[in-house]
Amino acid sequence: MTCTVLVGGGWGDEGKGKCITYLCYNDRPSIIARAGVGPNAGHSVEFRGDKYGLRLTPSGFFHEDARLLIGAGVLVDPEVFLHEMEYLSKYSVAERTGVDYRCAIIEKKHKEQDQSSSYLSKKIGSTGTGCGPANADRVMRTAKLARDVSELEDFLTDVPMEVNEALDEGEDVFVEGSQGFGLSLYYGTYPYVTSKDTTASTAAADVGIGPTRVDEVIAVFKSYITRVGEGPFPTEISQEEAEELGLEEYGTVTGRRRRIGLFDMEMARESCMINGATQIAVTCVDRLYPQCERVREYSDLSAEVKRFIEEIESETGVPVTIISTGPSLEDTIDLRDELL
Repeated sequence: MTCTVLVGGGWGDEGKGKCITYLCYNDRPSIIARAGVGPNAGHSVEFRGDKYGLRLTPSGFFHEDARLLIGAGVLVDPEVFLHEMEYLSKYSVAERTGVDYRCAIIEKKHKEQDQSSSYLSKKIGSTGTGCGPANADRVMRTAKLARDVSELEDFLTDVPMEVNEALDEGEDVFVEGSQGFGLSLYYGTYPYVTSKDTTASTAAADVGIGPTRVDEVIAVFKSYITRVGEGPFPTEISQEEAEELGLEEYGTVTGRRRRIGLFDMEMARESCMINGATQIAVTCVDRLYPQCERVREYSDLSAEVKRFIEEIESETGVPVTIISTGPSLEDTIDLRDELL
């Protein structure tokens, strides 16, 4: 039995979708549970040549023997959820997905409030998906819950019961967080943050897992760092510099161009400390170091990349166990057997 929580170490967009795809394909957990804020976070998943953009469905959906769950702490937009059930019908996702009956619902009014607020949309850089106003209603105890929405009736379940029973029976559970540490309502660059905490502790609470049941916490970092929207960015470089490095990205949900910066060791140290990280995954090594594209053995990485990986380990005190060198699952260096 292993309970693993995966979270973003930066401001989101760290490549969590690729890591989740790889880990769920190889480790084949019985349950994959989605934690996090809600549909304001997009995960990009590429599997067998097909690309998917997801906002609520767990990114490990392609592992067809897994039960897919959305924890009580996650905001659900029924329109987005039902679309994804249809969108992913090739993988029989609707038959395997459960939504906790206590999930708060994003209604049309929440999206309108989000999009019409000049403070949220222009100053903070909200995605406009209604998450902030919906979380505000939850705090005020006026939010509608999933159990109140007839369209969700066939999907309702008790997520903590399912997850803890699976752990009791010796099964593996994988919990995927969304966004990243720098966007935490508590520990991020307030006020340029999301509407709740995004650390591993909250991800576990989102799906009803107590801290003593978590075995591994994987923090995902990109080899450079990106941010969508406003807020402090100490290591940011100009778009011109980014283009010279071949780094140009756009947000999965908003389509907005991402700001680009160099890897932030100070942020990585704090992120690993507060998340209680036991492992680090580093993604997009091939983007920053093209000579390492599609390399699949640590020994074949360039000396420059090895020094970079060793510096991350030295600064954070956490082993780098997963290194992604390309978009496909095979472009992954997995050092867990050697390091854990």
